Amino acid sequence: MTKLITALEFYRLLILDYKIKCLTGSIKFQLGNIDVGVKRRDVIGEIIQDWVCECLRRSEIDFIANPLPQKSPDIYLNPQNLRSDWLEVKAFNRSDNPRFSIAVFDFFVEDCVKRPWHLDTDYLIFGYEMNTETGELKIKDLWLKKIWEITKPMTKWPLTVKTSCGTAVEIRPCTWYATKTNTKVFEGLEDFLAALEAAVFQNPETRPKSYLWRNRFLRNYERHYGKKIKFPKWDEIKHKYKKDSYSNNTK
Repeated sequence: MTKLITALEFYRLLILDYKIKCLTGSIKFQLGNIDVGVKRRDVIGEIIQDWVCECLRRSEIDFIANPLPQKSPDIYLNPQNLRSDWLEVKAFNRSDNPRFSIAVFDFFVEDCVKRPWHLDTDYLIFGYEMNTETGELKIKDLWLKKIWEITKPMTKWPLTVKTSCGTAVEIRPCTWYATKTNTKVFEGLEDFLAALEAAVFQNPETRPKSYLWRNRFLRNYERHYGKKIKFPKWDEIKHKYKKDSYSNNTK
């Protein structure tokens, strides 16, 4: 009989029971009677996601893997309520900075209005190391984070985005685990929303909808959660994220 589990419970299962930071592995591809070891990093993210799903199955945990790989979330941890317990699985080369895509910017902007529970998604993030000569794979770090815990302001944008010709294309993570003073993630959901609204206005593709975006979001958030949420204007709080304003607190 399968059971339900939260993202935090699953994270603890991986850390404590599976001892995932002590495991080593490799990736192989077989076609006919020929098999080869995979030593390319660009396929690891999707394979780790498949591994997570198999881990859930073997642990007799009830879940649904999203049949649409380009849509959020990767995994529904509560099949009885598809508006809660969303899990995204991400992976990156731990010897480099995280460069995975959190979301397509314009899609995320609109989806937060239509499905405000998207903002409560849990991100299960694997930091791996791979020996490209032997193909041996190790999980060096594992994190469970919310979106505001892995993003921060940039010099030219109020949150970490990948841009093309001055247009925001994707929301990207910052190096949230760094100890340097130039990294300060958002303090909470409200500050992230303030930055997101400012980015909606700054981005040429989404600026026309920026004037109504806040009211649309607030209305649907209250409709879904049964409570109101307030968040400031970005100009009111951006001083908190300037290097000089928090460098003394990071020593």
